[in-house]
Amino acid sequence: MSTQVYFVVPDSIDEPARVSGGNVYDQRVRSGLRDAGWDVRMLLIPSSAPHQDAASPVEHALAQVPDDAVVVIDGLIAVRESAALTAHSRRLRIVVLAHMVASAATPAAALPERESAALHAARRIIATSEWTRSELTTRDLAEPGTIAVAPPGTNRAAQTVTSDGGGRLLCVGAVAPHKGQDLLVNALAQLRDIDDWTCTIVGSHEVSSRFAAELAQTVQRAGLDNRVTFTGALTGSALDAAYGAADLLVVPSRSESFGMVITEALARGIPVVATRVGGIPEALVSAAAGMLVDADRPQALESALREWLTGADARRRLTAAAVRARESIRPWSETTAIIAATLSAVAQKQGAPNEGASRTSTLTPTAAPA
Repeated sequence: MSTQVYFVVPDSIDEPARVSGGNVYDQRVRSGLRDAGWDVRMLLIPSSAPHQDAASPVEHALAQVPDDAVVVIDGLIAVRESAALTAHSRRLRIVVLAHMVASAATPAAALPERESAALHAARRIIATSEWTRSELTTRDLAEPGTIAVAPPGTNRAAQTVTSDGGGRLLCVGAVAPHKGQDLLVNALAQLRDIDDWTCTIVGSHEVSSRFAAELAQTVQRAGLDNRVTFTGALTGSALDAAYGAADLLVVPSRSESFGMVITEALARGIPVVATRVGGIPEALVSAAAGMLVDADRPQALESALREWLTGADARRRLTAAAVRARESIRPWSETTAIIAATLSAVAQKQGAPNEGASRTSTLTPTAAPA
C-alpha cells in the first residue's frame, strides 16, 4: 500500500509572524506523518485569493498530482477553491482537514454552498474537534460517516510554578476580533483597584492590523500601559517562556473550534479562564481546572478574573486541578495516528467520493497503519 500523500496548505505554514493554531496543527501533521514513514509532498498555496482572471493556484497544483493519489487539503483553502476540488474529486483521493466551520465563522451568502461542495468532493473529512464534527453534520455540510475526529495534541511541558498572588495573566492568540482581546482589555480596565497583576498578550498583529492598533490605543486610554504588554507572535522557546511566566491563561474568544492554547496551558499545570464557545469546553479536559463564562460579556470575564485575583482558595483549587489535568493531555502522536489510519483507509478504498458513506457512523480510528 502506498504511503505517499500530497498536503495542500497555506504558504504561511512556517512563517513565525503569521503563526496560528491551524498552521501549528498542519506542521504537527506534516512532521508526525513523516515520522510514521509517510512520504509527505507539500503543495504551498498563496493565502490570498487569485485575481479573477488568473488561474487558480489550487487548480494548478492539483493538476500536477498523479491520478489516484491521496491529497489532504487544509479546509480554508478547500472552501475557497471548492470548484477545483469538485473538478478533481473523481481523479484524486481528496481528504479535507476541517479546522473550523467556515460558513459559521464568516457570514457570506455563498459560503455554505462552497463549503458543502468542498466537503462533498472529499472521500473523507478530518475534523479537529467533536464540536466541529457536530456543526458540520447539524448544518448538513457533510455526511456523518465521512468524518474522522483528530483533536490537536499537546506534548507535556515543564510544570509552571504559580506565584503567590496569581497576578501573571496570559492571553495567547492572533490579535483579532474573533479572539476577543478587546473584551479582555475592557474587563481588565475594571480591575485597576487590584494591585500586582499584569497581562501579557501574545499573538500576531498581522491578521487584523486595524483591530490590533485600536486595541493598543484602548490600553493606553485606560491607563493600563504599565500592566498590559503586547509581545507580537511568539514561537519556540520564547512562547515556552511566556507560559512559564504565567499563573493563569485567559481565552476571551468570541468563536473557537477547539482552543489549542488551553491544552498547552494545562500541559504546564496552568488553569484557565475562558469563554464557553465552540470547542473550548472540549479542550478544557477537566472542568475543575478552569472557569468558563459567557462569550462577549466583559462583565462576566471581569467577575471571573476578580475571583481569581482576590481568592487564594480559588487559586489553589484551580491550580491543583490544572496540575492533575496534565495526566489527561493527549499527545500529538495520537492525533497523527488517527490521521494516518484515515489516510490509509482512503488509499485502500475503491469508489467515488462519499460512496457508501454511512449517515449514522463517525470514523474514529485509533492506530496508525502497520
